[in-house]
Amino acid sequence: MFVKLLDIILFYVNLFNKDFVLRLPCPLLTKRTPSLKIQYNPSMLTFSEYSGVYAAAVTPLKPDLSPALDDLPALLEFLAQRGCHGVLLLGTTGEGPSFAARERSEIFRAAQQARQSIPDLRLLAGTGTPSLEETTTLTRAAFDEGMDGVVILPPYYFRKVADDGLFAWFSHVLKNAVPSGGLVLGYHIPPVTGIGFSLDLLARLRQAFPDRFAGIKDSSGDADYARQLGERFGSDLFVLTGNDRLLNLALQNHAAGCITAMANLTSPALRMIWDSHQAGNPNSLLQDLVSKARMVLDKTPPFPPLIKGLLAKRHGFPAWTVRPPLLPLDEQVLATVAAEFSPIVD
Repeated sequence: MFVKLLDIILFYVNLFNKDFVLRLPCPLLTKRTPSLKIQYNPSMLTFSEYSGVYAAAVTPLKPDLSPALDDLPALLEFLAQRGCHGVLLLGTTGEGPSFAARERSEIFRAAQQARQSIPDLRLLAGTGTPSLEETTTLTRAAFDEGMDGVVILPPYYFRKVADDGLFAWFSHVLKNAVPSGGLVLGYHIPPVTGIGFSLDLLARLRQAFPDRFAGIKDSSGDADYARQLGERFGSDLFVLTGNDRLLNLALQNHAAGCITAMANLTSPALRMIWDSHQAGNPNSLLQDLVSKARMVLDKTPPFPPLIKGLLAKRHGFPAWTVRPPLLPLDEQVLATVAAEFSPIVD
């Protein structure tokens, strides 16, 4: 009877003041009209200061396959000068899974030291492995070494797992390795990992860890998924697209920017697309050129040897090798790609 009476009162009040219902502290009404979006939480950080264009940086390697740490400052300086707001170290393009924990920590430390001369450059670190404890240790080390945030793959060996299992896995990492205010992005790349982030899982993690779990790096290449993220979460979830071809689309669906391999080569164009969107004037012509360039590179996977080869050929960097099982790109193949790629981006 009371609920029925309350409904009648709210109906007439709402006729005169539509905002009143939103302000009225009514638990019964809240329970009866659940929202599909993340519930407002006063402690929920937006992480908007991390918006922008990020390069999924290659990892410089010596001929003996050890990290060429002395070459890292020049690479970071190059990316910063060409418009990158930040870089992701040891992601897929950076061959992250090929490095031991000790080597990853050395790379984090070297990058942090290199940033002393480019303090505005943001540093994200790839720390995901199939091991819960190793991921926790690497994530803690990344923050200890001064990284601004981390990008974490789901545990990709056991692929047929429920959202409850993934929630428990990420909860352990977030509770034991991430300081309050530390940026954590899930790494959504199902074509590689065989497992991804459902919208419901993202909502649970964002709600449970509002000051740590920011959102995802979406490298699915799925335009529908990019739209669904925007429709479900708006700007409540921090999204960086991992596909150059979808940058404009992602931005129009509330994404904050991008992290891409091709940003090693085309960050000026990506930055112009991002800047145009911020100004309210999406640049579709430039997006078309970037998409064409990405289509050229997509024909010659995997990206680490290709990006390293083009950095050497086009920008004079050392001819860094890659770690097995990856192999350096054949010179003739590299020349063919460069001949098709260069006219688009120059």
